[in-house]
Amino acid sequence: MATRVRCSTPLNPADINQIQGTYPTVPPFTSTLGTPQPTAVPGNEACFEVLAAGSGVKSVSKGDWVIAKHTGLGTWRTHLQIEEEKVTRVEREGLRSEQVGTVGVNPVTAYRMLKDFVKLDEGDWWIQNGANSGVGRAAIQLGKRWGYNSIAVIRSRPGEEGEKLKKELEDLGATKVVTDEELQQKGFKGQVKEWTNGGRSPLKLALNCVGGDAAMAMASPLSSGACMVTYGAMSKSPMRVGASMLIFKDLRFSGFWVSRWSDAHPEEKKKTVDVLLEMMRKGEFKDTPMVEVRWDWGTEKEVLVEAVQGTLEGFRKGKGVFVFGDT
Repeated sequence: MATRVRCSTPLNPADINQIQGTYPTVPPFTSTLGTPQPTAVPGNEACFEVLAAGSGVKSVSKGDWVIAKHTGLGTWRTHLQIEEEKVTRVEREGLRSEQVGTVGVNPVTAYRMLKDFVKLDEGDWWIQNGANSGVGRAAIQLGKRWGYNSIAVIRSRPGEEGEKLKKELEDLGATKVVTDEELQQKGFKGQVKEWTNGGRSPLKLALNCVGGDAAMAMASPLSSGACMVTYGAMSKSPMRVGASMLIFKDLRFSGFWVSRWSDAHPEEKKKTVDVLLEMMRKGEFKDTPMVEVRWDWGTEKEVLVEAVQGTLEGFRKGKGVFVFGDT
């Protein structure tokens, strides 16, 4: 089955980590691309359009949109020949290719972390850092939809820029938005107690993509028996868990890797993706801000390198998305 990428191949931090050789998995090396030595193609997400399908292909047809069923497919490319069982058909009506091409990592991560680690009831509280990220924005919207109260932690920004971002995340559904500096102040734990009805409304869950001391500051106000789920480590600093958190508060520290979960639960992933895409069709889920990176025959290498390098930097205008034109 032959496919082509349609407008939407996002740049995720995990893609860059694969190139750097610091990620647990790597895309397969192949000699089919015409290079002198075997070559690997980065990228784990894309919206593909089927150009042709063999007579034995039953689940998709020419013109259908499909996404990768498993990770490591190598999506930073214009065309791909692939077996039918490695992709999942998506009903394209009412959707943009950018939405389809970015649904499988960040929104799915947010959905599963809110659902799979603790039982959150309507009115319960949860907290996250990296709240302006793709996962963070998705989690804010899903938590609001399900009736949860959230504390969104962002990095400090100067002047009006910081206030503008706080307002933007509140409009998405965050109950409270604070900076990382405010999080680490001595009075923050008392502030959380005030927000949570004197501590009677439990703070059950923390979502962590930063690590280091910032993560431990976020763990401090958690209620007894709560869980911190780590899905990233942008600070590249170790998390030093105090014994009192384990002994006296019985906090749990877990990890979530969406690649492993997706490969182990393909049918559950499809159901999650279907729910998210239906929300998008109905206008009930706002996209993460995106920055299109045009990739044509004449695109200078420096433009592409800058986009890739910028994926791991802070204060970006939005998620980078390769847009393939005349290639």
